[in-house]
Amino acid sequence: MLDHMPERDRPAVKRRLRAAWAKDDHRQALAELQTLASELERSHPGAAGSLREGMEETLTVTRLGARGALKRTLESTNPCESMIECVRRSSRNVKRWQSGEMCLRWTAAGMLEAERQFRRIIGYQDLAKLALAVEREIIQPTTITHTSEETATLTTV
Repeated sequence: MLDHMPERDRPAVKRRLRAAWAKDDHRQALAELQTLASELERSHPGAAGSLREGMEETLTVTRLGARGALKRTLESTNPCESMIECVRRSSRNVKRWQSGEMCLRWTAAGMLEAERQFRRIIGYQDLAKLALAVEREIIQPTTITHTSEETATLTTV
């Protein structure tokens, strides 16, 4: 998102993004990000579009109620990037990929190698609470509000 902006504007926007993501209240964080996107729409429409595109996803951990150390751990992409690098390293000498199955085997081998480097998740004590929150979200029907035009369109189709 920041790549869509000039260097001089990035620090202020970055501070606002981090402040919104640091909030424990999902609605407040979402409102702040929506406000920021609206403000950026005129001067940096690409940045505003990029922010809107992933807005809900960036707040998933907050929406599920993760707090403290577990929230900080799950917000980071470092574990995924580390695993991907291990997969790349393990398969970099393969010169001729013969099939999709071969690709899957090498990927699995790289993941097993990465597993040896993994440590306990910081904040692991709260993983059970997070699992319950995920289950509740899966079971709970999503409520979507439609305008009367959308409802009319949905019923006529």
